Parts: sequence; structure tokens; C-alpha cells
Amino acid sequence: MSKVLIHATIYTGNQDLPVIEDGYIRFNKTIQAMGPMATYQPAAGDEVEHVEQKIIVPGFIDTHTHGAYGFDTMDGNVDDLLKMVQGQLSEGITTIFPTTMTQSVDSISQAMVAINEAAQKEPAIKGVHLEGPFVNPHYKGAQPEQYMIAPSVELVQKWNELSGNRVRLITYAPERAENLTEFEDYLLQNNIQGSIGHSDATREFLKDQVRASRVTHLYNAQRPMHHREAGVTGHAMLEQNIHGELIVDGYHVAPDMVKLAYQVKSAKRIDLITDSMRAKGLGDGESELGGQKVWVKDKQARLENGALAGSVLEFDDAFRNVMNFTGASIEEAVQMASVNQAEAFGLTQKGTLEVGKDADLNVFTHDLNQLTDTYSVGRHFTKADAPK
Repeated sequence: MSKVLIHATIYTGNQDLPVIEDGYIRFNKTIQAMGPMATYQPAAGDEVEHVEQKIIVPGFIDTHTHGAYGFDTMDGNVDDLLKMVQGQLSEGITTIFPTTMTQSVDSISQAMVAINEAAQKEPAIKGVHLEGPFVNPHYKGAQPEQYMIAPSVELVQKWNELSGNRVRLITYAPERAENLTEFEDYLLQNNIQGSIGHSDATREFLKDQVRASRVTHLYNAQRPMHHREAGVTGHAMLEQNIHGELIVDGYHVAPDMVKLAYQVKSAKRIDLITDSMRAKGLGDGESELGGQKVWVKDKQARLENGALAGSVLEFDDAFRNVMNFTGASIEEAVQMASVNQAEAFGLTQKGTLEVGKDADLNVFTHDLNQLTDTYSVGRHFTKADAPK
């Protein structure tokens, strides 16, 4: 049996046909057919749902998320990881890179083993993001300083093997590498993207010696842009090929600075992320990140010293916010939420709505104010499915 949604406005993410005004989409695990209603042919056994006044977009891809709904990647627990992902599916994230943080080598190893097992049960897990421990204490953010070490090919190789070769992204401070060429060679040879983050590197060093293709949470926890030294942020702005992650919750980055990045980089080089932590979805109160106490109030998660500690941002809010802050179109928001990530990480079954691709899609009300339904390889989720 196939599901068919009819009379929707469909934003495909495909440049050849970006919008289908009055369209239908038929799917089970993959998309079987789609197009204008004028071409729709009913089929026996179809489960048909009228979705007039609704908007369909591709499922979101979050390549930087530590935890949510009471669970954390670093717990190293398979069942908890699966519950964490279930919660994220309820907010429209259909492809997830569970993200580690700076901890002991053994703790990160345990997390890799758990992700490997969870990924064999949950198709939404498509990679791993190692954020740390190869970072700079000068821009530690919420990363615990005592576990920070220099970049190591040996450790990356170990963790990649433990994860089932699922490591796709590594945040590192390149200025801390003793042999940067060897480290970056390993990443490139093993289909792992390097991202500059928690870094005090200068623009001159980055321009001349670093081959990273991304910058982790642009503006946050990095050498800032200054009129005498462009820093990590300025490097990201100036290098056309570099993608910048953005946490668009209105707290990590002021709306005007989100707009600046959008105008300089364009939608094609900005990737929305949540950088969410355990407390997401649980409301105000005390939580934890990497063994550190965190307090959540007014949708902000902060350490005792006042530093932001990841986010409690839900991805559908990030999707709306980026349009509100920048004036971006729905097509451009889809680019930043789904298309860029799929292209960058070779997720050929993800990112756009096309026949033969995975049935990963989100259904919104006509004003985008409410995410009503999410489908991940055809499985149905709503906000009510998030762990309580």
C-alpha cells in the first residue's frame, strides 16, 4: 500500500522544478510518483490524504546535534540514542549525524560503538560528527578543557572503525595539529569533511595551510572577524567554497548577523544546524552537558559561567527563523535545511523530493506556523511522538 498526499504545494529542492503549486506525492519507503494534480492517476490500494492549504518540503538534515529530549550522544547507550532520534524525527529531522563532544578517549569510543549499533536499527542515522576533542581551549565554549588534545590520525582511525566507518564530519582547531598535512590527508582519503571550529586560527594561516571545507557554528567559539585580522569568521565569509553552519535560534547569533552571513555566503553555502543538547524539548530547568551543569531558561541553555551550552532549538523553528531573519524564500530555506547537506555529504537519497529518493518529507500548514507531519523513509511521525 502506498500513501498519497494530494492538493499540496510542494517545494522539491530540485532546481529543475522547485515548486509544484497544486501537486501530489505518492510514496511508501521511497517516492514513487509526484507532480501536478492534472497528472495524478488514482491507484487501487492507495491511502489518499487531502492536504489542501498545506506545504510539503524535504525532510531536514541535522549534521550537528548532541542530544535532545533527555538523551545525549555521549551517554553511549543504544536505546537512549534511538529515543533521541525519535524525538528529533518529530520536529522534521529525517537525517541525523549524532554529534560527540570533547570527553575522554574511552567515552568517545563508547559513543562510537553505540552509534554503530543504533544506526543499524534507525535509518535516519547517516553519519557521525566528531566535535572535539581536537579543539583550542582559548575558544572552548561549552567543551571541557581538561580533555582537549591535538588532532590525531590514530584516534580518528580508531573512532571511525568503531562507528562502522560512519564518521563524516570532524570539528577541529587546525592550529593545534602537529602534522596538519597528515591529518587532513587522512580525512580527505576517508570521505570525512573537516570543519574549523573552537579555533584561534588566523586568516593568514587558514588561507595558506588549511583545507577544511566548513566552519562549525559560524561566529560562535572561534577567532572573530576584526578589521585588522579577519579570523575564522572572516575566513568563512571570504572563501566562497566554505560552508558555514548556523545556529538560527536568535541567541547564538543575532538576527542581523544571520542576515549578514546569508547576504555574503548566499543560501548555497549556509547549513542550518541545531547544535542541540539533552535539554531540548524538556522546558526550563537544570540539565547537563559533558558532565557540566546547564540551566535552561527562555529557550537558552547556559553553563554556570553564563556561556551558551549548545541549544534547545527545534529544527522547524530554525527553518522559520532563517526566513524571518533574512527574508530568504522557502526555496532558499529548503536549500539551507536539506539540499546543501545532502550534496556536501553525498547523501544521494536525501535532500530533495524526487521519484526514487527516500520518502523523507515534512508537511506544514500554509503559513508554515505548524509542522503537522513528518515522514522518514515513509514512517509517519508527529510532534506528539517526541519522548516526554
